[in-house]
Amino acid sequence: MAIKRTTKADASFSMSSMTDIVFLLLIFFLVTSTLINPNALKLLLPKSTGQVSAKATVSVSIKHWHESNTFSYHINGEETPVRFDTIEDSLIELLQAEEDPTFSIYADETVPVKEVVAVMNIAKRNHYKVIMATSPE
Repeated sequence: MAIKRTTKADASFSMSSMTDIVFLLLIFFLVTSTLINPNALKLLLPKSTGQVSAKATVSVSIKHWHESNTFSYHINGEETPVRFDTIEDSLIELLQAEEDPTFSIYADETVPVKEVVAVMNIAKRNHYKVIMATSPE
């Protein structure tokens, strides 16, 4: 007696479970990639409408002179500029007694980022916190 099968094996494949796995992996990688902090410096960037909780005792101002395309550096708003290579020694001297050494950078809006980052590197080498000063809107 020959028994025939009435049901046949279905050769189709459901992609819904594979799509769910790919979607979950995508979300996982998006979330973990935002947790990676590419900044080497911890910056306290104040919003222009609010106040920063940390108070800087020392300030470094960078002025751009358009005529000669040079930059002058001023510590604590002094009228006489200082050379860039003396800024680090001055900051160490002024901030050595501070418990939480923090200084602020006041940069003219025409100053290139390269000049500001050079001052930020001084903070990184000496483990200082930096506040980038902004003007209110």
